[in-house]
Amino acid sequence: MVDQPDDLRQIRSFHKALADVNRLRIVQRLANASATVTELIDHVGLSQPLVSWHLGKLRAAGIVTTRRIGRETICSLRPEAFSEAAVHERELLGMVPG
Repeated sequence: MVDQPDDLRQIRSFHKALADVNRLRIVQRLANASATVTELIDHVGLSQPLVSWHLGKLRAAGIVTTRRIGRETICSLRPEAFSEAAVHERELLGMVPG
């Protein structure tokens, strides 16, 4: 088995996080404003465990952050994650701006 460099794994993780329609729907909702997990459940129509699982994938990829306020978990999009990933990907793949 060929060992994959960590930088390539990081790019793969980012793209895999966005390769699911339900996660894209969560990102789309969070692009408008932060939301509670309950609001995301209502938006995507999935169970709480599934929404939490999808949020975990998005957090691991650095796309979403969460914070607790009392009993609620507030989720926010990190819009800068997209430009950071694009710059990192271009650098790693040797694609310098022209």
